[in-house]
Amino acid sequence: MKTIQPAARSAESVKAQEFENLKRKIHGKLVDKLDLSKVGDLEGDVLRREIRLVVEHLCDTEETFLNRNERERLIEEVLDETFGLGPLELLLKDPSISDILINGPKNIYVERRGKMEKTTVEFRDNAHLLQIIDRIVSKIGRRVDETCPMVDARLPDGSRVNAIIPPLALDGAAVSIRRFGSNPLKLEDLLNYKAFTPEMVMLLEGAMKARLNVVISGGTGSGKTTLLNTLSSFIGNQDRIVTIEDAAEIQLQQDHVVRLETRPPNIEGKGAITATDLVKNALRMRPERIIIGECRGPETLDMLQAMNTGHDGSLTTLHANTPRDALARMETMIMMSGFELPIKAMRQQMSSAVHLIVQATRLQGGPRKVTHITEVIGMEQDTIVMQDIYRYQQDGIDENGRAFGRFLATGIRPAFMDKLESAGVRLPASAFRQRVMLTD
Repeated sequence: MKTIQPAARSAESVKAQEFENLKRKIHGKLVDKLDLSKVGDLEGDVLRREIRLVVEHLCDTEETFLNRNERERLIEEVLDETFGLGPLELLLKDPSISDILINGPKNIYVERRGKMEKTTVEFRDNAHLLQIIDRIVSKIGRRVDETCPMVDARLPDGSRVNAIIPPLALDGAAVSIRRFGSNPLKLEDLLNYKAFTPEMVMLLEGAMKARLNVVISGGTGSGKTTLLNTLSSFIGNQDRIVTIEDAAEIQLQQDHVVRLETRPPNIEGKGAITATDLVKNALRMRPERIIIGECRGPETLDMLQAMNTGHDGSLTTLHANTPRDALARMETMIMMSGFELPIKAMRQQMSSAVHLIVQATRLQGGPRKVTHITEVIGMEQDTIVMQDIYRYQQDGIDENGRAFGRFLATGIRPAFMDKLESAGVRLPASAFRQRVMLTD
């Protein structure tokens, strides 16, 4: 194994520092040279081309000993620093990256194909990282500072961003970016990745067309939002849909969509608009379906009441490890609303509102699967009765550390089949025959 000698490592470090100093010098000269009054009149691509010429000229005026590749890299990094998100641009251009995790200015990790790895990308210091965070959040009218050190935001391509800065983050600002990309995963991609089977897709498509209410549950990074986008693609173009999110990331293809987003409090701690406020307002907007990006608090009760009062075919996601846990978590979130409802009344609301629970799970090694499609049947005394229609059974771990298993049809025919048939959805009886449908 080849080792890097201390002298060679020191020379590389000196060269990297010289490159960084030159980049900062040229960037400073560029900022001094720009006429900001004229810059605003140019389109994005035209502006970048024009500024590139200026940067190339500035490089020519400096006595540099860069080769062609280094010079091109310098120009690109100066442009990224001026118009983009600095060092992050390199990672955002890589479509294989699904998550970018920044633990302070010098420790940046990414997830590729389900595996976590550390990158060589760095920020100059914490001030540089804070500058990039501010550039992200200011574009959507939000702020982050010592009085408001946590923020949710989004990138232009829909990727979700969470940032937390000092004094709450002890080792420098921490940023988590969940990539969705300009070309999000579609139904065909999920089928190719064996996230679910064609029979499961048929049932979910029928459920959407028959206006059943669906809850998607799962852990962090299990693919809930991707699944939500996939299910929403089965909604007809004639329905009026209202979406409610903390940071807008749902990407609907329909024409008649109203997108609502919560608002954090201002610098005086006032003016916050919560998901509960938006759900109540949405009911006055004549929606036919309501989609909540994620239920995580008191808005759960309002969502259930909407599902029970004529807004059939609504969708939401929540964090839970199993379908049964999803119902227990909904109970907890209803209690957060401050109403002291009897347990039986709560469960009756839930059992009559929710028809299907779709469980998404991220297995060891990275594969994401729909592990349960569970029907909520009703109440027996004080207990909500549920039955699995399809489920995924993990059989083991392969030599690469990835989980493998098989999709099973339980042999149970859903009780809501009459609703599907009255909506014109016909599913073959063979789709529910007990068997192994697909193996990894």
